[in-house]
Amino acid sequence: MKNILFDLDGTISDPQLGIINCIVYALEKLNVDVPERNSMNKYIGPPLWESFKEMLGTESKEEAHEAVVIYRERFSKIGMFENTPYDGIFETLDSLKKHGYQLFICTSKPTVYAKQIAEHFKFDSYFNEIYGSNLNGSHVEKTELIAHIIQTEKINPYESAMIGDRIYDITGAINNGLSPYGVSYGYGNQEEHKDAITVFNTPKDISTFFLRK
Repeated sequence: MKNILFDLDGTISDPQLGIINCIVYALEKLNVDVPERNSMNKYIGPPLWESFKEMLGTESKEEAHEAVVIYRERFSKIGMFENTPYDGIFETLDSLKKHGYQLFICTSKPTVYAKQIAEHFKFDSYFNEIYGSNLNGSHVEKTELIAHIIQTEKINPYESAMIGDRIYDITGAINNGLSPYGVSYGYGNQEEHKDAITVFNTPKDISTFFLRK
């Protein structure tokens, strides 16, 4: 194994406060009933467009897009920094990098926000590159994004792993020939992790596992 792709939300850092606050902001501006906060945890990870379609009870791309635009009003200024890196993640990334692994962030969050978050919390230096979606929604699907990373970085998928908390990370890895790994401390569940090779309970478990190889 030479390359490790990390999801961002629910894997490197906990974005719950910022994401939920921004969802509430958007729904209130649209005069839509706001669900109970804990019930919205399932929207941490999936593409925003799909989440808002569900919350708004619509299949309209235009209505979902309007909600995303309002969400980003707050997220781009405040919400992205209402975020907390998980305990032990800095030590894990440092150990993996020092042992020669090439590390990448692979997130459905727009690249422009992912890079600002990584720089703000000072874990950007551990990564060769940070990959996310475009603001227009392209590369938001993990299968598509991972394929883009493979092509751009010229990495061998069979020498690469994807680590994430949601089913989108697992299926995206499998669809591209990467080894899929899950984390239990994020926002996925056991069913979402059923096809993962291993599920890590803490960030430290990640470095312990890969440094044995």
